[in-house]
Amino acid sequence: MYDTPISLQECCVDFICDNLAALCDVQAAENEQNKKFVFKDSEVCFHSDLSEQLLTTLCEKGKLNDETLALFDANNTTLRRVSIHDAPVSLKGLRVLRSHRISELEITGLKGVTVNDVIGCLGEWTLSNLRVLNVSNNSFLNKAKFCVVVALSKLRNLHSLNVGYTEFNKHGLEIIAEDLPCLENLDISSTPISDISPLRKCKDRLKSLAMYNLQLPNSEDVVSVLCELIHLRHLDVSSDALGQSFITVHPAQFQITAYLERKLANPQMVSLDISGREEVPAEILKCYMDSHRHLRFLGLSLTKACEDPMFMDDSEDHRLSLVVTGEATLRQLMEALRRYTMRAVYVQKTLFKLFGFSSGLAEPREDIIKLVLPGMKSHPRQLGVQMAATACLYNLTKGELGPKIHPACLQQVVDLTLQAMENFPNHQQLQKNALLTLCSDRILQDVSFDRFRCAKLVMECLCAFDDNSMNRMSVAICSILAAKISTEQTSVLGSRPRYMRKLLALVRSRMESRIIDITLKFTLSALWNLTDESPPTCSVFLSEQGLELFMNMLQALEDVEADNRVQVETKILGLLNNIAEVKTLRQDLMREDFIMLVKRLLHTNHIDVSYFAAGIVAHLASDGEEAWRGIAGMQRTDILEELAQVVMEWEQPQSEMVAYRSFSPFFPLLDCFDTPSVQLWAVWAIQHVCTKNGDRYCPLLQEEGGVDKIHRLMTTHAAESSLSQISSNILDRLNQHARAR
Repeated sequence: MYDTPISLQECCVDFICDNLAALCDVQAAENEQNKKFVFKDSEVCFHSDLSEQLLTTLCEKGKLNDETLALFDANNTTLRRVSIHDAPVSLKGLRVLRSHRISELEITGLKGVTVNDVIGCLGEWTLSNLRVLNVSNNSFLNKAKFCVVVALSKLRNLHSLNVGYTEFNKHGLEIIAEDLPCLENLDISSTPISDISPLRKCKDRLKSLAMYNLQLPNSEDVVSVLCELIHLRHLDVSSDALGQSFITVHPAQFQITAYLERKLANPQMVSLDISGREEVPAEILKCYMDSHRHLRFLGLSLTKACEDPMFMDDSEDHRLSLVVTGEATLRQLMEALRRYTMRAVYVQKTLFKLFGFSSGLAEPREDIIKLVLPGMKSHPRQLGVQMAATACLYNLTKGELGPKIHPACLQQVVDLTLQAMENFPNHQQLQKNALLTLCSDRILQDVSFDRFRCAKLVMECLCAFDDNSMNRMSVAICSILAAKISTEQTSVLGSRPRYMRKLLALVRSRMESRIIDITLKFTLSALWNLTDESPPTCSVFLSEQGLELFMNMLQALEDVEADNRVQVETKILGLLNNIAEVKTLRQDLMREDFIMLVKRLLHTNHIDVSYFAAGIVAHLASDGEEAWRGIAGMQRTDILEELAQVVMEWEQPQSEMVAYRSFSPFFPLLDCFDTPSVQLWAVWAIQHVCTKNGDRYCPLLQEEGGVDKIHRLMTTHAAESSLSQISSNILDRLNQHARAR
């Protein structure tokens, strides 16, 4: 059903990264103020592929720092290719690289560590043999704010160098052209360089040159230098087109048309990127391509040229084998997302166009999702990118598409969607996009993610905006998530008065309008689940006048259509049953009007309603005679008789009526030997869930010590009594389940 599943090695590496505390010890480093991680098993030895994957995964999960870098001691790991991006590592942590023989090094986006510092952390073997170095988005400035690049001269065997988005200047270009005899691939994108004439010194060896967003003058000298690079096979002279670059825009920029007209230059050209440049006449492009038969890639994003018929998917032109970036076809858009992940302007424009292409997809396109996610991840605080990305992700995962997409892929979708919600809490349309994606049974039921984080963000969204569709989605999401997070987490959520007030306001507005809609039902479900085994939430519910609201709601339902009435009554009584479970709050329910209302519902023909009404009665009656004194017109013995009568009339329903987190609310009831009717309701409830969902509840009853209590009931009451019979049924069910396993 899915693409290739996650490899066992990847699962193992993920496990290591997620369980560092269990697998490692934390020791004092040489400086006692610092700590370092070491493997508990000192004999651990990772081969190079595994070491590199562990390093990369730690970085991707945001867990790479000086302490975890210490794990990569040469006695335990072997690093050949190192990739570190945007990690909070310092010079001290990076010194672990000195003991490794590294041939490829990508280390970008560091704060407080200069490129010269990084090179100073490399061992002698690495300095002599390093072939690939990417230090983009770092700094060459020393403490005096001078650009220092001389350390690069030590890397005599360097073949590929990326110094994009740094202060690298013409002086640095002169140094590397002179001192790096093996240099073949160079990326100087978005640097202050405006004169590329030093490249003439390496014209006999340079094969790849990237100059994205380089502010070059419109002079013949630029074209001349490019034409002299006789072995050049890859050239990127693309631009943002919007003037967003590392430095200010040059008043007279290099015109790409002048270069393309030199159609005999660079005959070995395989890839040319002119995205975002001035519009080039189709005839000039055609002539250039005819003169460069080796050309396999042409970057045309942010240009009108990509719309030319010869670049469209239905073209019969011989250039169909040419890979093109642009916005005119889905193929062009996908290639643009693949190549321009780090360019915010490109990602935003591409995703904006992709939204239209992704609107009516009939089949899942996990390949497209995997192209959207990296661009989204790379620009978390770019509103335009996040708006377009969240809209596309909804299109790509909605409806029948979701169940056909691998859960691991959907997990990444959720994680980045939640990050977007965190970063832009006040942007309504982005929050709406996120809710549209999250409001999916496939995601909420089958995908692993931080449900508590999600529930908090959704509740914040619910409180921030008064939009009917957003309200509906928010309460739907919370109603499901509240049942899947821990009791501690539901207490944190539910005990926030602001959240409770909003949920109760939604209920009140429906009651006043006499509307029973899906929003009301989801809101009641959310409240029900938030109060489950959560005394703090129950307390806030009462303090915010929730009891009065729900009593009014129950009375207002008398003339409502039966199915709707039963659904709403069940949810209301389920929540009130949660409150009745809390011994310290029962006194709030010991009111004649409330008990009379519950008593009426106790005798309804619908077992779903009478079950929870009986549960409320059982919990209230478990407190003894003393609690009932002072309630005019109410006799506890009469209520207990009615409770027993009702329970004995029930037949097991076809499906499971209710889900419980634990059996702990029942155990005090099982100990009420002076009130058998209270015990009767409890054992009936236990029998019900163990019968309908034995795989979950039979082991749970054993684990929580409930079996001894059931045994005691069976032996204490007469063998022919209903209590004894139901208790015996439960024990038989437990034995059957144990044998079946």
